[in-house]
Amino acid sequence: MTIHKEGFTTISVIFAFLALASFATLYLIPNTLAILQYGLIVAYFIFWLFIISFFRYPKRIVNRSENSIIAPADGKIVVIEEIEEKEYFKDRRMQVSIFMSPLNVHANWYPISGDITYTKYHSGKHIVANHPKSSTDNERTTVVVKHRNGTEIMFRQVAGALARRIVCYSQTGEKVEQGNNFGFIKFGSRVDIILPLNTAINVVLDELTVAQQTVIANFL
Repeated sequence: MTIHKEGFTTISVIFAFLALASFATLYLIPNTLAILQYGLIVAYFIFWLFIISFFRYPKRIVNRSENSIIAPADGKIVVIEEIEEKEYFKDRRMQVSIFMSPLNVHANWYPISGDITYTKYHSGKHIVANHPKSSTDNERTTVVVKHRNGTEIMFRQVAGALARRIVCYSQTGEKVEQGNNFGFIKFGSRVDIILPLNTAINVVLDELTVAQQTVIANFL
């Protein structure tokens, strides 16, 4: 387990702030309230550990398979439904959505190998990420990868109520490999996977996913 590169600055800034807060606590609160002083300092330290854990970056064995679409994120399946996809395909598709709580790993990985045919960033709202409208109204990035079998898969990073920065490294024309890191979302968020209707879905609602390993669906 390591720390994702997106976390270094945030972790350092918060550490500096909490260190100053600790000194201020010792200086401003009378020594007669030592229990309060040290209680607050312990709370600061626990909060800092939480921030570190949020940016953790696990090293896993990728469950690579030419026939499978694997989970791009840790979290819980909150949507499995047929939708009208209006941004790129402009037809009926299956959507599978993974909700990432603040306790989940927030790095994101490619669900398939192939060529990136489309990328776009959308500014937007910050509705709670498990709300149905978050996929179309919230700040988000869209990426489409064309598999070697010719099938295109779309996936979206969607900001939540707490998320204020989406990081996406994908660039149109780039060749990518299943299971490689493509981005990070800071704090609560979700990832949508948009699939052809004839894809065999391999998950159920409320199922917990492990990025790079859980098989979301299979090509037919």
